[in-house]
Amino acid sequence: MKALEMASKLLQAIESKDTTAAAKYLSADFMFSGPVPQPINAHDWLAMQQNLSTAFPDWKFNATDLREENGEVRGVVQITGTHKGELDLSSIGMSKVPATGKSIKLPSEKITIGVADGKITSLTSAATEGAGVMGILSQLGVEVPSPSMN
Repeated sequence: MKALEMASKLLQAIESKDTTAAAKYLSADFMFSGPVPQPINAHDWLAMQQNLSTAFPDWKFNATDLREENGEVRGVVQITGTHKGELDLSSIGMSKVPATGKSIKLPSEKITIGVADGKITSLTSAATEGAGVMGILSQLGVEVPSPSMN
């Protein structure tokens, strides 16, 4: 399977809430980086995606301009969804957010998906203001915690 097809299938599996299928595309050393304090492994990324799709049953990446460049897949995502379930942020030390019924539309984010030996090795999202968990919380009207000064 070509890198572009694999990347598309990964995003489709997540949107379909099929983390078992998604996991089959990821390498053992897969890492996600971007709108997280530090890179996370496949297990943690899939758990985060499962949690997000519970809170946002219509979660979509809305991927556009996916293309292969130098052995990587590059493109743009613009995440949308409707907050119909509890958003559990306890894994990152925050409270659970009860369903608000609000729709979110995050800013477009450039992504890069690394592929090697027939598996996806990395997914990196460029730092984008208003994106990630903090962007979601802001659009839901939840007070965003300020970074600690430790």
